[in-house]
Amino acid sequence: MFIQALRWNVAIFLTLSAASCSQPKTDSSTNDKWANHFNVEKANFSSTGRNTYFILEPGYQMRFEGTEDGKPGRLVITVLDQTMQLDGVETRVVEERETSADQLVEVSRNYFAIDRSTGDVYYFGEDSQTYRDGKVAGNGGSWWSGKDGAHFGLFMPAKPVVGQKFYQELAPNVAMDRCEITSRSELMKVPAGNFENCLKTSETSPLEPDSQEYKLYAPDVGLVIDGGLVLVKFGSAEKNDGGHQ
Repeated sequence: MFIQALRWNVAIFLTLSAASCSQPKTDSSTNDKWANHFNVEKANFSSTGRNTYFILEPGYQMRFEGTEDGKPGRLVITVLDQTMQLDGVETRVVEERETSADQLVEVSRNYFAIDRSTGDVYYFGEDSQTYRDGKVAGNGGSWWSGKDGAHFGLFMPAKPVVGQKFYQELAPNVAMDRCEITSRSELMKVPAGNFENCLKTSETSPLEPDSQEYKLYAPDVGLVIDGGLVLVKFGSAEKNDGGHQ
């Protein structure tokens, strides 16, 4: 399965490219043209919902396989039947469990909410734990909106536009991931199926100027490519035989 996933991954990366444009409400202090301020009434947020490229419904799960840092890797993303109150908003917990060479390397609890009026999905923070030899080794990158100057960011717009640029994380000196929409017309063939009109994004961070990662999202499915990992199964967590590996 890993060899098959790697083949898909090589084919996909041959198609990747980038684009740039600006959008309103940008960071004028640095003139970097990435939206970093989002006026959303907190009463509009819901911990459950979906838009075309992001499903925030308890029980939904995605499984990925492939290679990371030259080693076989797996990632399981599960929307949990759990919520977390952050910055005055009830957010949904989305768990990510990542293994490398069959060893657990990271577990993160990510917090999302969706704007009922627009369908835009926002990111309110995460609790991340890295593992080494089966033991917790650190929690770098953890942040909460409303704490230590952090603020929620836009994770997935309901109607993404090519060239749109925005911050997904706004935790100064901790997590400042930002996203640019580069395409809405990708054709993806991965072990989980063939998908048309996929969304392609480029993710960077001012905290890691030399880092760039591409991700792809399929309509009504969500993430299908995450770095060197490709989607192999999606749907109900129960049908996927649980989320823990």
